[in-house]
Amino acid sequence: MSAPHDDVVITGLAATSPLGGTARSTWQALLARASAAVPLTEAWAADLPVRIAAPAAVEPGPLLDRIQARRTDRAAQFALVALREAWADAGFTGTAGAPGAPVAERVAVVVGSGIGGLGTLLPAHDLIRAGDTRRVSPYTLPMLMTNAAAAQCALEVNATAAAQAPATACAAGADAIATGLDLIRAGRADVVVAGGTEAVINPMAITAFAAMKALSRSNDTPACASRPFDKKRDGFVLGEGAALLVLESGRHARARGARVYAELAGAGRSTDAHHMTRPHPSGTGMTHAIERALTDAGLAARDIGHVSAHASATPAGDAAEARAIRSALGGPGRAVSAVKASAGHLIGASGALAAVTTVLALHHRVAPSIVNLEDPDDACDLDLVRDEPRPLPAGSLAALSHSAGFGGHNTVLAFRNHRPAPGVVGTG
Repeated sequence: MSAPHDDVVITGLAATSPLGGTARSTWQALLARASAAVPLTEAWAADLPVRIAAPAAVEPGPLLDRIQARRTDRAAQFALVALREAWADAGFTGTAGAPGAPVAERVAVVVGSGIGGLGTLLPAHDLIRAGDTRRVSPYTLPMLMTNAAAAQCALEVNATAAAQAPATACAAGADAIATGLDLIRAGRADVVVAGGTEAVINPMAITAFAAMKALSRSNDTPACASRPFDKKRDGFVLGEGAALLVLESGRHARARGARVYAELAGAGRSTDAHHMTRPHPSGTGMTHAIERALTDAGLAARDIGHVSAHASATPAGDAAEARAIRSALGGPGRAVSAVKASAGHLIGASGALAAVTTVLALHHRVAPSIVNLEDPDDACDLDLVRDEPRPLPAGSLAALSHSAGFGGHNTVLAFRNHRPAPGVVGTG
């Protein structure tokens, strides 16, 4: 457990998601039990096996400079939009090094992505196949690289401590936040903007996910398609967007009187080493990640009042995760939510979106409910939040956010409600 003056706190939040264009609107839609899944009306989707998705609520391109948007992949566009919201929410008014902003050499950016610039790669490939090579943009490679969003965000705020880009599939956004925690604890940064982004609602991604039976095929009822923990679940709904958190050392945040949402108390990682796309059926890998997160945070199972589950609505994944939660945390005692039921699955951004909503759940003391959960699977015997959001108890409270990715990657983040130092104002 970190020493009191080395705590890591969250001072800024952002999300541009299928539920809303900001963290606030996303949170409000989540509490209102909205579903972002809609039919795909584009001509390219007409003959696909899956014709539903959860597109972003707000288009990112018009929010950026015209030239910047043209030279930036859609995934990086989402990240830039979220970066601006998170940076301002943390109370920073200029780029790093400017008055009122942190020292540039002490600011890092970590933005994960599971797939990267697929929206740039595929059109360029089509041009080459058509023999129209002159129309291939000279910015194609910088746009499609998985690290493009992290690099663009570092340029945007003049962050010179580090710019990193975890690529651990659907755990990438959570991995980015865990990496930010490590950077601050190691003394390599005072401020880290961390999270994930993804934009792969296109024929190739949908067809490939459908081929492995990962997507729901409820084409006629998209709003009800994503059903985590339900007996009728048949896969996830593909989403897009970005979510970022501003992590800050407690010392740095206190020195500037920053508003604090919560503490990032710890993180745990593991790898199943079992299968490229299926979790270990016993949930062993996720169990280890949960246990490591608790140890890292100095928490016990009894301290956890809320869990934001990975809950991708796949039959095997939800059951394995439920076993992991029971194994690591014991019986009932914590409210379990599932953001993907409402927002869809944002792939590399999913863990970051879950982290943002977990922080807001702690901050506002309410756990979001799981939409479309009509008949819980007996194999998922958890205290699932159904029907309405559930108030969380007052006093000391901690929460976990789970992420899992193809390749067997597991990342669990542990958050704790903020405990201001005596005499400190401006936090809460």
